[in-house]
Amino acid sequence: MTQFRVGIVGARGHTGGELIRLLAGHPDFELAFVTSRERAGRALADHIPGYVGDLAYTSPAYDTLPELGADAVVLALPNGKAGHIVQQFDAAGTDAVLLDLSADFRFDDGWYYGLPELTRTTYAGQRRISNPGCYATAMQLVIAPMRDVLNGPVQCFGVSGYSGAGTSPSDRNDVELLRDNLMPYALTGHVHEREVSHHLGHPVEFMPHVAPHFRGLTITANLHLTEAFGREAVLARYQRRYADEPLVQVQEAAPWVSRIAGRHHVAIGGFSLSEDGRRLVVVATLDNLLKGAATQALQNLNLAFGLEEWTGIPMEAM
Repeated sequence: MTQFRVGIVGARGHTGGELIRLLAGHPDFELAFVTSRERAGRALADHIPGYVGDLAYTSPAYDTLPELGADAVVLALPNGKAGHIVQQFDAAGTDAVLLDLSADFRFDDGWYYGLPELTRTTYAGQRRISNPGCYATAMQLVIAPMRDVLNGPVQCFGVSGYSGAGTSPSDRNDVELLRDNLMPYALTGHVHEREVSHHLGHPVEFMPHVAPHFRGLTITANLHLTEAFGREAVLARYQRRYADEPLVQVQEAAPWVSRIAGRHHVAIGGFSLSEDGRRLVVVATLDNLLKGAATQALQNLNLAFGLEEWTGIPMEAM
């Protein structure tokens, strides 16, 4: 069987490691190249637990990437770094799929915004795909079933593990500073606040925090409604909306972030209504490195190559 060749640019980060493992176990994809300036020449197996291949990191010049023959290239770079590489592929005229994990193209209507549970019907073979943010994924999935009955902005209180701050040293991934702490940041205007407001077409107010755990995030969403609802009616809405979505688990109890680490789905639950039935609070959790990044990237790659969307995703880890 012909395998599609996938390259990863900037794979030193946490998400890059997760995606390497997923692609290495995929029946229809093979790793074409994995780049990292810091690890150039070193074997992936020395840095990626569970990886058993013989591939090594490389550090090619960005303008040579289109010549490497990959069918798809995943850009796992910090915000603001993808544009130059995209220009190289555009200039070369190659037909490679480009999948950007940063926020650089999430507001570009020329790119497919790949949150499949909400946007797969708009995928029409686009070769440029923008992977949603981790927080933005959780917020959109928790809000979408009530989108038509919202009254005013939705407030979302978020807490993530420090892996979401990446590998470059900062206060938000300093284990000592985070010890016994909850660190607020970007309390207005966070890029995921703008991302969700843009793609849902409804204002969202987002207040993110970092906690001492490594992976997993939780969103508590406060939704004001135009009409009164009972709890069973709300639960039925979510169950209907996600009945055929294996990576969205709707449950009655509020999900715990400690139970989502290492899993590939979103958990939504804890449906609580005010006495008048016009204010709803819902909780969502996901692993920011998986469904918030690498797992969702794999869903998008599967769609791009006409494969079953969940191919290569370990459904037993649910």
